[in-house]
Amino acid sequence: MPGPTAVQSGAEPVQAGRAPADLPEQQERQRLDNQLCFAVYAAAHAFGRAYRNLLGRYELTYPQYLVLLVLWEQDGLSVKEIGNRLFLDSGTLTPLLKRLEASGRVRRARDRVDERQVSIFLTPAGAALRDVLACIPDEAGGLTGLDVEGRRNLLHDLVTLRMGLQAGLITE
Repeated sequence: MPGPTAVQSGAEPVQAGRAPADLPEQQERQRLDNQLCFAVYAAAHAFGRAYRNLLGRYELTYPQYLVLLVLWEQDGLSVKEIGNRLFLDSGTLTPLLKRLEASGRVRRARDRVDERQVSIFLTPAGAALRDVLACIPDEAGGLTGLDVEGRRNLLHDLVTLRMGLQAGLITE
């Protein structure tokens, strides 16, 4: 008759190729609080809540604000170009743009040559928000607890992280 299993005896099972001494280190690496992906995910949610508070008084959502940031840099971009800049698909972007249009901040126009293409233009009200919302980056940055140099370094590291992950996803 076989003896009790490792689980039944309270002993930790030893994985093939792993010495029992490696198990605490492996378990530590698998703790939720030690996951870089979770830290980035949780920080993104915290930013979302912070921006909801900052932008709510202007009746803007964070994704709408991002669209405005893109259009303030270059007006008249196609939906596809905006989506590429923001890493959003047209199914997510189109309803958001319709709400921005309904609020009078952008207008959508079909391309005369290719009617499948829709370009997005700021209205005077959307353009005027640039000056009104100029304080938002500093206000949001101030909520992080990081000084300006710390925020710059973090931005650099996050862009490097994103680019590395994207490069790792490219398949031939």
